[in-house]
Amino acid sequence: MIRFADFQFRSRRRFGALAALCLTLSACGGGGSGMLDFDDNLPKPTDYPIHGIDVSKYQGEIDWNAVASSGVKFAWIKATEGGDHLDDRFQANWQGAKQAGVPHGAYLFAYWCRAPIDEAMWFEQNVPVEDDALPPVLDVEPTPDSRTCRRRLERDSTVAAMKVMLEEMERHFGKRPIIYTSIDFYRAILADGAFADYPIWVRSTKHNPAVPYGDRAWNFWQYQADGTVPGIDGNVDRNAFSGDQTQWRAFVDGQTAVAAAARQGATGGAQAYAQPTQAQAALTQPAQTQAALAPPLSLAPMNGSGSN
Repeated sequence: MIRFADFQFRSRRRFGALAALCLTLSACGGGGSGMLDFDDNLPKPTDYPIHGIDVSKYQGEIDWNAVASSGVKFAWIKATEGGDHLDDRFQANWQGAKQAGVPHGAYLFAYWCRAPIDEAMWFEQNVPVEDDALPPVLDVEPTPDSRTCRRRLERDSTVAAMKVMLEEMERHFGKRPIIYTSIDFYRAILADGAFADYPIWVRSTKHNPAVPYGDRAWNFWQYQADGTVPGIDGNVDRNAFSGDQTQWRAFVDGQTAVAAAARQGATGGAQAYAQPTQAQAALTQPAQTQAALAPPLSLAPMNGSGSN
């Protein structure tokens, strides 16, 4: 990451929930200063009820109890980068989120100058295998500003490296990983449908994801890099889940069942995913066209596109 429903809601209930969200997460503010300005007529972050954050050492020491009390529903925590770097705050953040009751998972920031199996195994060495944790995330972005790895990415070799990491992560954790991507990486590597059967978390800070990501159904949307959340000094990335409250609860509550199914299956996580639980289904429903979306909330991952 850059550094850094099956239920219909009545309008009164909807706007009450959104007002509460604005007060707790500053979800209506651009880092605390006014409305987020998305210049299209598609659903905006405030049209989604489930919001979370992603963090790394750059957020410093976090008061996770304050984060939980503010209404944050999930957190992804940077664990590793490449095959030998562990984020300085990973262990503290993992334990802090767990103790505060914030659903959490870890992410691997891909470094394109190491063997992909080494990266996956380093991640596995440092991230606890916990049945109720959120699925692991593979964060894939170009790294032109890296001091040590400015490799120009070629599509076929990059897809091959991703395949190694994703399959190894799924084998180890028993859950299908989520792919996090930036717009430039998506367009260069993934836009032709690569890994279409994986959940995807997209970055788009100017538009609804339906603007830059075309018809790819998204599951999580990183919509702000300069957000403010109680318990965190400075800015933090903020994210929305594409579904409703019921889908979110099914996803979170079902993680233990996903892990158990993977252990019982002869082929591990792959078999568990082939027979999806309610939790997995919440992340793999077919995308709907914009016209079919029932405002204010999409009942399944939306088609996405956006810029930046």
